[in-house]
Amino acid sequence: MALNSVLETEPLRHGGTKKVSLLPLWLAWNHQDTKHREMEEYLMSQAAFERVIVPPMDEYNQTLVSHVHPAHWINPDPQPGYDLVVIGAGTAGLVVAAGAAGLGLGLKVALIERHLMGGDCLNVGCVPSKCVIRSSRVVAEMRDAAPFGIKPPESIEVDFPAVMARMRRLRAGISHHDSAERFQNIGVDVFLGEGRFTDDRTIAVDGKILRFKKAVIATGARAARPSIPGIEEAGYLTNETVFSLTDRPSQLAVIGGGPIGCELAQSFQRLGCQVVVFHRGSHLLNKEDADAAEIVQQVFIREGIRLVLDAQLTRVEKTATGKVIHFVSKGKEDSVTVDEILAGAGRAPNVEGLNLEAVGVKYDQKRGVFVDDYLQTTHPKIYAAGDICMNWKFTHAADAAARIVIKNTLFSPFGLTRYKLSDLIMPWVTYTDPEIAHVGIYEHEARQKGIDVKTIKIPFSSVDRAIADGEEEGFVKILHPTGKDQILGATIVARHAGEMISEVTTAIVHKIGLSKLSSVIHPYPTQAEGIKKAADAYRRTLLTPRSKQILGVLSKLS
Repeated sequence: MALNSVLETEPLRHGGTKKVSLLPLWLAWNHQDTKHREMEEYLMSQAAFERVIVPPMDEYNQTLVSHVHPAHWINPDPQPGYDLVVIGAGTAGLVVAAGAAGLGLGLKVALIERHLMGGDCLNVGCVPSKCVIRSSRVVAEMRDAAPFGIKPPESIEVDFPAVMARMRRLRAGISHHDSAERFQNIGVDVFLGEGRFTDDRTIAVDGKILRFKKAVIATGARAARPSIPGIEEAGYLTNETVFSLTDRPSQLAVIGGGPIGCELAQSFQRLGCQVVVFHRGSHLLNKEDADAAEIVQQVFIREGIRLVLDAQLTRVEKTATGKVIHFVSKGKEDSVTVDEILAGAGRAPNVEGLNLEAVGVKYDQKRGVFVDDYLQTTHPKIYAAGDICMNWKFTHAADAAARIVIKNTLFSPFGLTRYKLSDLIMPWVTYTDPEIAHVGIYEHEARQKGIDVKTIKIPFSSVDRAIADGEEEGFVKILHPTGKDQILGATIVARHAGEMISEVTTAIVHKIGLSKLSSVIHPYPTQAEGIKKAADAYRRTLLTPRSKQILGVLSKLS
């Protein structure tokens, strides 16, 4: 037996895996002649695909891995041909595979995953981050209880290991939805291993050849490696490794003041870390509505997060006292020492190892796979969806794109009745506290397009339920063309803004204007009443002197 076949993996310090030798175990078994063959067969089966370990390997992560990358999974024998082969079992890949197989049409579908099914969302993104955010909100609610007539405790003790254990428990409980076994049961052939195009009709995985009519690339993206001298030697966390922490770092640096960086910075500050955020922009969340970003920035300052804006990180060094970050901000040199560094800026597409050159699929190391508006790559039989090819790097965007791919690959003969990515109306949410939710275009984008626009802004200080909740710091802002009630875009800042934005998204998708939205009865009191107030504000602009004159006549005749 070759030495390199006697390998397994063990966790690296901050997550991930590395191969380690099982040779001593193999030699011990080799002395027992009667079990030699059984052990050799076992080791060879383990070499079929890399075993994955998600640290810490407690009962929860063992359950997680048993669902999304089971150690003893046996890849099926390939069928003679597949209608669809999907590479990547993140959100986009799962939706494509389940959607195609679940139609009851007898379609043959294969799904390939080299790491964890469920992708970023389940394992290192939406699910774990929202679990941690929820725990951190409890801390904030306890800390800020006095205005509600509740005496807060003198000190709030955060059991950080318990917070992270809760996250792992909940993640494990959700993971069966994305499990290899579930997808096998709905008729998908699941292959664990690294998929690689061999020609424009075949993909190789685990020594097997899968022949396809259409293929979908859904390999996603990963955290970008920061190009800061010394940071690799000092070590750093990303969203892919931070959820493996079991001990709370006292001092935490977060690189990046975008959505990921801000969400995690606020959460870890509330959970007892002293957080410093480095952001190269002059303001946090600088791609968001400026009024919305300002509210979040002021909350961060009040909560004790140190902000280093206009920051240029020059180098990092590891010392006996911690990791020293040297930086320049607004022309001044300085440094800060922390226990851990969390890199939360930038994503890199997973294009490596696919052998895209062999099939003429164009790609870029930064942009990912090139697709047209139909999500078709430069190869007519190969499509892509999700973070590998899209600017919208959200789970719900990947889901929506996957539905387009199902339609365009399987049910658009001769290219007829295909769906377009550009037709989607895409909302998104930054899950800070308060949240920022947005849909449609911003005012500056409208003006760049030459659209004369008006903005309606309703502060939550005028919404009764927000006053009762003590959540007056926020607003509903709706953009419409001058003289028209069409909704072009909206931004909501509120503790649960993400729960409110869908009403506006529905209105945009179905071309429901502010006038009709004004006629929708909203339960009182709710914070969503802020949306109705914005619609009512538009209706009041219709009360011109002429219309008032007509109403006066009608009232006299009634």
